[in-house]
Amino acid sequence: MLIQIIGHLLAGCIGISLGLLGGGGSVLTLPILVYVMGIPPKSAIAMTLVIVGIVSIIGAIPHWRKGNVNLKKVFLFGKATMLGAFAGANLAILPFITEKIQLLLFVIMMILAAVLIIRKNISPPSSLFKEKTDSNQKVQPVYRYSWPWLVLEGLGIGILIGLVGVGGGFVIVPALVLLGNTPIKEAIGTSLVIISLNGIAGFLGYVGKVPLDWSLMASFTLVASFGTFFGAYLSQYVQAKQLEKGFGYFLIVVAVFILIQQLGVSPG
Repeated sequence: MLIQIIGHLLAGCIGISLGLLGGGGSVLTLPILVYVMGIPPKSAIAMTLVIVGIVSIIGAIPHWRKGNVNLKKVFLFGKATMLGAFAGANLAILPFITEKIQLLLFVIMMILAAVLIIRKNISPPSSLFKEKTDSNQKVQPVYRYSWPWLVLEGLGIGILIGLVGVGGGFVIVPALVLLGNTPIKEAIGTSLVIISLNGIAGFLGYVGKVPLDWSLMASFTLVASFGTFFGAYLSQYVQAKQLEKGFGYFLIVVAVFILIQQLGVSPG
């Protein structure tokens, strides 16, 4: 009973992270499900896709009302990431993709996310993205013909999402900005919709192939959704930038914990 309470309190923290920082949901959800709630990694990844997907679409509502969701780019980039997520999920259930491999890939993604958060260096040397992060201006594409690169990157991101359950927002946003010539505010709102679509596609690849705790998934989603609203409320009084670096270091600590756990476990 105590574990259930602790787990759901942490689920609220997932929502607060999404509402306050605009990201970090999936990199928190998977470790909580695996190491606090005792869910097997493959099942936890599938459940993470649903939880973060639903919470993300809720978080996209205010962006939609402000006109910061570009449906054309959702369709173009989203269909690539959805295809990749479905493929990644089907790849994940193959015998040679063990739970240890998935968790080690997850650690790599966590560290990458942490580095990007800490350094705020998610743009190429030209620093176009960095210069425009506080504006709603468009950034000139890095390549003349950037849409093919955007679609290819979407496929790659989607495969990783299906494999490890990471929403990919920290990669999707800069991809939309630098390759899709998208204003930053629009990129954030659009990415939330894409993340939710990825969650659906990836989850469909797992359904019927791994055991799922539907009641836990529903309760986690509900609590995290309320946490999102609370996080959005707190954002009026707390500058997210003041918390981002600390959150990045926290991700590194969690990644190291998972890495130690996995190095101490026999394969399979």
